Amino acid sequence: MAEELVIPAVATKQERYDALLPQIESLVAGEPDVVANLSNIAAALRQAMNFFWVGFYIVKNNELVLGPFQGPIACTRIAFGKGVCGASWKEKKVIIVPDVDQFPGHIACSSASKSEIVLPAFKNGEVALVLDVDSDKLNDFDASDEAALQTLMRTIEKFL
Repeated sequence: MAEELVIPAVATKQERYDALLPQIESLVAGEPDVVANLSNIAAALRQAMNFFWVGFYIVKNNELVLGPFQGPIACTRIAFGKGVCGASWKEKKVIIVPDVDQFPGHIACSSASKSEIVLPAFKNGEVALVLDVDSDKLNDFDASDEAALQTLMRTIEKFL
C-alpha cells in the first residue's frame, strides 16, 4: 500500500471507518515490527478521524508504558487500574467516557481532552496493550466507534 490514506472528503464517521480499516489492514500486512505498525495505526487514526490524541500504552513490568502516539505529549506510565487506561486493562474491556471530568481518578495528560475511549488488545488471553483515543469534544464516542475500533484491535492482535 502507498503511504497515503484515501478517505472521502465528505463522509460520515462510519464511512470514514469503512474506508480506513481496510487500508490499515493492508498497511500492516506482512510487517512484523510492532512499533512500526502501531506508529502507522496511530497516525492513520488521527489523520482519518481527526481525533485530538491517539496512542497506545503497552503492558510492561505490571504497568502501562507509553508507546507510539499522535498528538500532544502524554503521560509516560500508568499504574494497573488507574485512570481510564488502567481501568480498561484491569477490567479487560472497552471503556467509553463521555466527559473525562466525571470519571473518578481520570488522569489528565491534557486539559484539552474532554471525552475518551480505551480498548484493550489481548495476547494469550491477557491484555498486552490498550488503544487510547481522546477527543477535545464532550461525548464524542459511541457504539460505532467501539465497533470499528474493536475490529481494529483484532487486526492488532494478529501481529502482537
